[in-house]
Amino acid sequence: MARAIPANPRRILLIKSHSAGIGDILRSSAAWAVLKKRWPDVELHLLFLTRWPGYPSEALIREHFLLSSAHFLPMQEGRFWGMRGVGPRTWRRLLPELRKIAEQIQPDLIIDHEPHGLETALVTRFLRYKLHDVATIGVAQVPGRGFLYDRASISFKEYARERNILWPMDYTERDFVALTALGLARHGQPISLVCTNAGKNWQENKLNKLGTSRLLGLNIGCGTKGAESRRPSVELLVAALGPQYLPDDVTILLSGSAEEQVINESFVEQYRQSWGESRTIMDFAGKISLSELTGLINACQVFISSDSGPYHMAVGLAIPTIALFNFEEPTAYHCEENIQILVAPTIEQLGVCLRHHFQYERAS
Repeated sequence: MARAIPANPRRILLIKSHSAGIGDILRSSAAWAVLKKRWPDVELHLLFLTRWPGYPSEALIREHFLLSSAHFLPMQEGRFWGMRGVGPRTWRRLLPELRKIAEQIQPDLIIDHEPHGLETALVTRFLRYKLHDVATIGVAQVPGRGFLYDRASISFKEYARERNILWPMDYTERDFVALTALGLARHGQPISLVCTNAGKNWQENKLNKLGTSRLLGLNIGCGTKGAESRRPSVELLVAALGPQYLPDDVTILLSGSAEEQVINESFVEQYRQSWGESRTIMDFAGKISLSELTGLINACQVFISSDSGPYHMAVGLAIPTIALFNFEEPTAYHCEENIQILVAPTIEQLGVCLRHHFQYERAS
């Protein structure tokens, strides 16, 4: 028997399992913001079934200002009876943890945002069984899936078709499919992030003593295996960030993971060879946490990034952002007013963007 959806839920458990990258999870914050606008006093709790335990994004998402808590439970895949999936050993470990989380949160509404796979659907059913008063919402992506929930939304393709959204659909829109079951719509809501306390402290200790407010953030990024094709060329960046387009008093702040230290060092070396030692460049790759990175990005007048986590963080922080793509990738674009998407840009195209942001006209 279907349970009634609460008119004013007090605690909502949001179930996700797609990708543990910071950008992928942060895109869900637009949906979180819409839920909080509809019910300002509601507690939002994230339950993420991850195949990448210990990912750096976990710590930052646990601090997110829209969430009351975030829980990351590892799922281990294998082959069972000739099929790939999550096996009995994982479920024996997982179910007691799920029960503990459910008893701690006591949600009155569960939203399963995932359109495919059985794992999140089974978790939702298990929690519905353990918590007798909880109602559940899911995505009717395939025939029969909607019967697993008390109320189901339309499919992803129906959602895109009804709203004239290009397919494949922008990743930020994905979480709003389930919310149609609640009558909630995006209405242009962007993703959202705030500078954390660790970020504010780092900014105060490391940057505010520089005595300049003209800071340019640069995340060359894409240091993980297989992501190199998304990385902008160092030659492009060196030329476009030179004195022809960038005022001499602008300090460049380099961000990145430990795996990206080498590419950052290459940028600095080539930059010095081309333009000398006059510009201040500070490299923080591998030296700060994602929480502290919110302080670095928040301090910047402009942030340049490849298609990687810091790009989405800058968008969430509402910092003017130039996103560099080597090829068309509409699902990864953000369309807010202060975001510029450049696909395979020329030196001049990127340089002119920087001139505009810094209102710079170099004397001939």
